[in-house]
Amino acid sequence: MSMIRDLRAAVRPALRLTHKASNYDTTRDPSVTSAIVDCAVYRDGKRVSDHVSPAQAMERVRAEGGFAWIGLHEPNEREFAGIAQEFGLHPLAVEDAVQAHQRPKLERYDDSLFTVFKTIHYVEHAELTATSEVVETGEVMCFTGHNFIVTVRHGGQGSLRALRHRLQEDPELLVKGPSAVLHAIADQVVDGYLAVADAVQDDIDEVEIEVFSQATSRRGGDAGRIYQLKREVLEFKRAVSPLLRPMQLLSERPMRLVDPDIQKYFRDVADHLARVNEQVLGFDDLLNSILQANLAQATVAQNEDMRKITSWAAICAVPTMIAGIYGMNFDYMPELHWRFGYPMVLAVTVGICVTIHRGFKRNGWL
Repeated sequence: MSMIRDLRAAVRPALRLTHKASNYDTTRDPSVTSAIVDCAVYRDGKRVSDHVSPAQAMERVRAEGGFAWIGLHEPNEREFAGIAQEFGLHPLAVEDAVQAHQRPKLERYDDSLFTVFKTIHYVEHAELTATSEVVETGEVMCFTGHNFIVTVRHGGQGSLRALRHRLQEDPELLVKGPSAVLHAIADQVVDGYLAVADAVQDDIDEVEIEVFSQATSRRGGDAGRIYQLKREVLEFKRAVSPLLRPMQLLSERPMRLVDPDIQKYFRDVADHLARVNEQVLGFDDLLNSILQANLAQATVAQNEDMRKITSWAAICAVPTMIAGIYGMNFDYMPELHWRFGYPMVLAVTVGICVTIHRGFKRNGWL
């Protein structure tokens, strides 16, 4: 019963959000459409209308055919409520799209697919430090229906403007409908993963070279930089690994909202994603090895320092011992009244110290 109450509590805000949509018209309230980046109707692979509201776009689609593509950037509840009601989007998916910070996934509802992609952007930096940000994440969410696709973008990266223009120049692909747009978005996101993976590989190579260089080995490397890079790779992994299953479903399982010809293209995306996932897993293992090697080098350097300290302490112990003996106030001690007693003691002391030093040097302690 507690699970049912929790589920009702989660669904209730989204249901209220959808219910509110009937109280206003998105075509008349400019504040509601402020999150819309672009809204257009496509028919026969060509863009046939501009500067229309989502409601007007769907009216033309229902009357003349084709499909509508609405792009939004970080909409709030009020901005998205009317669109959700117009396209009949599921309340749970609507709530996820507004709140963002979702795990990559694919959810099927009655008349639509809800897909979440994590976008990854490589942050350029002159030098990798213990506080450097290596990757920056964003989100692209897609509601795909029979005659529409609604894209919701969160974050400053992952713009779809160039992708839209590129698709408009390829009407043979765009004529396949909303599933062609969904494939193009997935392909762009995964291509971004490939580019970021190559850049991260360069950072890991740089850290690896420095860790195993002679100068770095003596000081034990920089564990802070390695750990920071490992955290960034973990963020990368959270974007890539959960997407494997959705791409597998889109490429292998027949879906009535995905054109069979487009499904073949999803196989290529799934292959590229699998390759990136292998790279990211390899990065994680390699960084573990580099971190362990760095810690081992630090331990070795500490042991070397301790051996040097111990060696010099042993050498200094000889004159200390001899001086301590001759510093005793006894009346009868050998060579106290001999003219060459003092030079002899100094010579013996120096001879013993030199012998011990040579022994430590031969054994690599000094």
